[in-house]
Amino acid sequence: MLWACVLLPQLALDGVLRRRSGDGPLVLVAGAAQARRIVAVNAAGREAGLHPGQQLSAAQALLTPFDALPYDPGMVERWQRFLAAVAYRYSSEVSLLPHAIVLEVSRSMGLFGPWPRLEGLLRADFTALGFRHRISVAPTAHAAYVLAGVDDGQAVLAPEALRRALQPVPLRKSRLPAAAAEALPGMGIRTLGQLLSLPRDGLRRRFGAELLAALDRLTGDVPAGLEIFRPPDSFDLRSELQHEVENLAALIFPLRRLTGDLAAWLTGRDGGVQRFVLRLEHRDGSSTDVPVGLLAPERDAGMLFELARGRLEQVQLPAPVLALRLVARELPPFVPAGRDLFDERPANALPIEQLRERLRARLGDRAVHQLGSTTDPRPERAQRIAARDDGWQEPSPRPTWLLERPIPLRGGAPRILAGPERLETGWWDGGEVCRDYYVVETAQGQRAWVFCAPGEQAGWMLQGWFA
Repeated sequence: MLWACVLLPQLALDGVLRRRSGDGPLVLVAGAAQARRIVAVNAAGREAGLHPGQQLSAAQALLTPFDALPYDPGMVERWQRFLAAVAYRYSSEVSLLPHAIVLEVSRSMGLFGPWPRLEGLLRADFTALGFRHRISVAPTAHAAYVLAGVDDGQAVLAPEALRRALQPVPLRKSRLPAAAAEALPGMGIRTLGQLLSLPRDGLRRRFGAELLAALDRLTGDVPAGLEIFRPPDSFDLRSELQHEVENLAALIFPLRRLTGDLAAWLTGRDGGVQRFVLRLEHRDGSSTDVPVGLLAPERDAGMLFELARGRLEQVQLPAPVLALRLVARELPPFVPAGRDLFDERPANALPIEQLRERLRARLGDRAVHQLGSTTDPRPERAQRIAARDDGWQEPSPRPTWLLERPIPLRGGAPRILAGPERLETGWWDGGEVCRDYYVVETAQGQRAWVFCAPGEQAGWMLQGWFA
């Protein structure tokens, strides 16, 4: 087996920074009101002399102004579980460790390619989402976890190389039980290599079975004993804004983040979304819901953003917005649209499904319809507005634009391209017709579908236009 570890050293800070557009000094603080200390600090704050562990009062004396936000352990857990769902696309065995995600990748490499390529895919996903990370791979989950804390990019692909890779690791970075990691350096044991060479009976008598169990999990002598993570069946993510927003344009940045997160999460669980809700939260506790519905499941980030923005732009805000929340509970399976190997469409051409959804978002549900067929052969009754669940129809040999009722064809005599095709029907309901239909080209170069009385080629009536 091979386990990859994605270490997330600044998970809380990254979760805050990714929803902020500014780059000024920022710190996260925790502790009692009179003794708050800095837990995390961004790059601008570090350049100004702020650092973790510093008292907030001392930092304020050193630098003013800067933003100080409370450290939220609950938000750290939610971000970690969100990222685990994203990583789930690469393995069905995903587990959580403190500030880290581990996943079994030996079978995944048969699908995604050798480890360097799989590592690149993981890095691209986490970088795009705005989370700093360190990645390593090793034959055991705990060894990968330890190696990621020592250096980024370590790769131990063979079990026989694992002990050699662990030997130089300092005990302070070994993630062993705290009591043993603190006591052993005083006994002259400072690396994992020195510790692994000691007699096990002596370690058991002095430190108990907990230390030996941790070493066995590290080297793979016993199973890792990790709980397997499973993505939830619904998506619910909230973005708190920096200040009250009264203009919808200020919601575009957090909206792009939320829809991008939804797309990444859907890819991880190999699903799509057909309906979701944007919830605009106001100061008085009320909210404005903006429903977004699609005719078919989708998970493309750009498309989800465009659709959500189109719906949002139609809203009149009753009050300033404090937070934006995206909730998706209907998550049907996703089947990618088929493409021809030699697709001749322009590179920037939209698939019909995406064009359809964008038009619906911009113009409204009632402005865009899909056509369905009937069993009536009369052209004026052969098409209908299809129900939403009927699916889009295959192209018809008839014109895509059929007039509501036939009208005389104006202009000079048309050039006949095909026909006649006789339709004689409708005798059962009093609407009997008997017509000869032709495909013609008008003097202006338009292609039309026309008819006339049987056996004649005059008195043309226009039934529809070909695209």
